[in-house]
Amino acid sequence: MATRSTVGVGVIGRGFGKRIVAPVFAATEGCEVVDVVSPRDDEAVRALVARDDVDVVAVHSPPFCHRDLVIRAAAAGKAVLCDKPFGCDETDALAMEAAAQDAGVVALLNFEFRHHPGRARLRELVREGVVGTVEHVQWSAFAAGSRVPLRWYGWLFDAARGGGWIGAWGSHAIDFLRWTFGDLTDAGAHPRVVVAERPDRDGNRFECTAEDAFTAWMRTAGGASVTIDTSFVSPANVPTRITVLGSDGVLESVGDQRITLRTSEGSSQVFAFDAPAEDPHLVPMRAWAEVVRDAVREGAVPDGAPTFADGVACARVMDRLRA
Repeated sequence: MATRSTVGVGVIGRGFGKRIVAPVFAATEGCEVVDVVSPRDDEAVRALVARDDVDVVAVHSPPFCHRDLVIRAAAAGKAVLCDKPFGCDETDALAMEAAAQDAGVVALLNFEFRHHPGRARLRELVREGVVGTVEHVQWSAFAAGSRVPLRWYGWLFDAARGGGWIGAWGSHAIDFLRWTFGDLTDAGAHPRVVVAERPDRDGNRFECTAEDAFTAWMRTAGGASVTIDTSFVSPANVPTRITVLGSDGVLESVGDQRITLRTSEGSSQVFAFDAPAEDPHLVPMRAWAEVVRDAVREGAVPDGAPTFADGVACARVMDRLRA
């Protein structure tokens, strides 16, 4: 629990952490970003987690650094916000969950897209029963994010360092599916490496060992089948499409901005969201930052907030997909 009215946020991560997380918390009423440090600067990390004015440590490093950084922050008695995919595998995830439990700190996972208006409304409609009993969910997402232009080689393309599209994007999809439809079972996938080699910034070429596309299948605890088809090496961006087939109707979400309900009586648009022309992480991250602030102030995790237990469950499914 924060002992001051202002929640001090220490950010570890000079990529997404510096670009998105730090500015969002800095603009959130009642929060102050104390510092942003690199996960590779051990002295700066040590100083950050020891500061009295840091109430929550936001870990936004590559996943192979998560375990060490989260355990260090928890051991220092700090609340922790960890980015997904929550370590490299279920073993990492379990170790971080145990460390947070032993320390008795507030521990949250950065599944900020639970707070995207389009995702939240789709979940509400499903749980209101507008399509009856859910029988099948199909999700497609094709992005040009690492191909046009070609992204440099780094940890994201190295399986040993926790890279791959299953963790980078699939973790968000798995979390939404679990949050909306219940636990996932019988999961499997065909991971693909489409771009086999990439140059680093110095022109050295490396083999890519982490998937940049995958097709997955799974089943919900309620018996619905789920399929996912996705890539981030598409030659062009295609709007994300989530289709929920139920016993009484069909919900179709396109680009997280338009939801249409189709029944035997016809179709109608039931949700519209005109997204601002900015990074798509910003809208949900702003709402999520307020939830994190309040949880740290009160020393308690609110209902519906993604926890380390959700991270463990997600890691367990991702391990099946990678296998």
